[in-house]
Amino acid sequence: MNKKQGQLLSERFEVAFNQVHDALRDIVQINDERFVVLVKIGAKKYQIIDSFKKDLEQYARLRNAIVHEKMEVGFYIAEPNAKVVHHIEKIANVLSQPNYAMSIATKRVVYFDYQDSILKVTDASKEYDYSKFPIYHNKKCIGLLTAGTIMKWMAQNMENGMVNLSNIRVSDIMDFEKEHLIEIVAKDINIFEIENIFEKAHKKKRKIEGVIITENGKIDEAPIGIITAWDLIQIDYTID
Repeated sequence: MNKKQGQLLSERFEVAFNQVHDALRDIVQINDERFVVLVKIGAKKYQIIDSFKKDLEQYARLRNAIVHEKMEVGFYIAEPNAKVVHHIEKIANVLSQPNYAMSIATKRVVYFDYQDSILKVTDASKEYDYSKFPIYHNKKCIGLLTAGTIMKWMAQNMENGMVNLSNIRVSDIMDFEKEHLIEIVAKDINIFEIENIFEKAHKKKRKIEGVIITENGKIDEAPIGIITAWDLIQIDYTID
């Protein structure tokens, strides 16, 4: 590699590093702008940052060698290789332009009305292998009906080891467990904002069953996607 190529790689690395730093400031939002601190705190809050944590910590050390040990303007004492530069540029792109929440959402949403027979729900659970269903009442989403809630209701209403569901409606199950915590958001929300929703609820010791995505984030709109905490765990940002 000649001197010109080496300088170019070093300059590209420095630009990408600064872009990552700026993105981390915007995402993590703490009163400490040190790169390594932002990475450490961000990794605890966000799955994506955690997946890049080791690389970013190494790049912080490399950046110190490149920037703080310059012999003169335009001359870098250390030179990253092309693979490293390419990788940090991709990380910068991911953090600066995070995916929309719809990228991890279940897009085929099956939902029911408050007055529907519970048998319609159990049939859908069997057909689609879903365990959570948005429920609408007077054309407004009032929460999620979960398989866990149905099981609790059945346990409380069992006679001689059997439960007759033929005359049971969704409303009977929903009324059994009053709190059905959900958030409704617009389709242009990104995955960092989704993780923040779950994080804030966790800090308040409240469990959100899911985040429902609609066109404009209105309660009376049909769902076009649904995200649960499990979906966050499965975020995949493999960029090699």
